[in-house]
Amino acid sequence: MTIEPRPKRYPPPEFPPRRPALFARTPPAIFPPILGLLGLVLALRLAVARLGGDPGPADLVAGVAVALWGFATFAYLGKLARRPAVVLEDLRVLPGRSGLAAMTMGGMAVASILSVYASPVALVVLAVALAGHVVLAALLARLLLTLPPEARAVNPTLHLSFVGVIVAAPAALALGLPGLAEGLFWGAMPVALVIWGLSLRQFLRSSPPAPLRPLLAIHLAPAALLAAVAGLLGRGDLAEVFLMLGAGYALVLLAAGRWVIAAGVSPLWGPLPFRWRRWPWRCWSQAGSGRDRALVWSCWAWR
Repeated sequence: MTIEPRPKRYPPPEFPPRRPALFARTPPAIFPPILGLLGLVLALRLAVARLGGDPGPADLVAGVAVALWGFATFAYLGKLARRPAVVLEDLRVLPGRSGLAAMTMGGMAVASILSVYASPVALVVLAVALAGHVVLAALLARLLLTLPPEARAVNPTLHLSFVGVIVAAPAALALGLPGLAEGLFWGAMPVALVIWGLSLRQFLRSSPPAPLRPLLAIHLAPAALLAAVAGLLGRGDLAEVFLMLGAGYALVLLAAGRWVIAAGVSPLWGPLPFRWRRWPWRCWSQAGSGRDRALVWSCWAWR
């Protein structure tokens, strides 16, 4: 005598199907392109100021970029309010790590934009963005320690999480906080050098898979930002060093462009706004001192 297994019973499908809650599926991958747009706005404002043009169009684009970042941040915070543990889930994957870091770095860039119009508001935005970035970096460091060794490999997104605080330095200087800017610069520089060195050693051993190659563009951002901040702090020698380092790497990325994007469009294309355009050389040619040239180049390289 054999006993027949009971048939499986499935719950009937819902009709009409349940709609996801508002902002419940906000992806962190939306923030790297927004960060690139904010960098473009800062570069555009700097170029207009150097060339003596009308600041109206640049201010208009700045308002659009700030509003876009604010809406995207509000949407993600809505998702976070419903399920706080989603932060750890997003930090486990590369698009999530880069996206969350870009969100708080975008807040620092927004503080730089707002410092011209409303210093108290810019100060609050800067403080919140810095605090959020530090918390995310601490959560990521704790998460990496719990992962297996093969999952702790060095990748360019670590720049965004552990060096991204350098974005707050220009805003700190604009708000009259030179001590904070100095601390951010000297704290971020050795971390960037360590990540560059470890990434170079890893690259010499094996080439990254095609889907991850667009992330290599992130390596350009610390060089550009460190050059800009060094120029603002009056350290022209360091600005020139990072300027040459970033320019060389940018040329390598341009030469290997097809190799970098061989896998096709994906959320990992977010870092590609960190690229050059041709006409920044006008700003370069008309900038007076080496410090001005470093600022013009680094802003356009950061975008």
